[in-house]
Amino acid sequence: MSLTLNQLLFVVLTIAAVVAVTSLVFLFAQLRRTAREGEQALSEIRSLIENLKRTNEAVQEKLEHADGVILGTQKFVDGMGDMTQMVLTKLIMPSSKYWPFLAPLARTAWRLYKKDKNKRRSDNVK
Repeated sequence: MSLTLNQLLFVVLTIAAVVAVTSLVFLFAQLRRTAREGEQALSEIRSLIENLKRTNEAVQEKLEHADGVILGTQKFVDGMGDMTQMVLTKLIMPSSKYWPFLAPLARTAWRLYKKDKNKRRSDNVK
């Protein structure tokens, strides 16, 4: 049984239509799955955004508290700087002419202190 040209074209077009419809069905099924996963991802993103907002509020509260601490620390450091400058200009600079005499004495006193400390330590161990 031989097919005519019209019958052959009809069979080819029918097969092409079936393949196209099947491809569309698979495409739509995949699109449906993708849309479902997208909705799940979107709901997770919304919950993460809410968590991020709460975290941001907590961080802002901590930053407001830290601002006061930083200002207090800055005042403390400024005061320490002023006090250090005063000690340098009023005490250390005028007494610097005596350092050549005091440094060897201080070094000797420190060595004697360390020897005495080591001796006491060795006496306590026995």
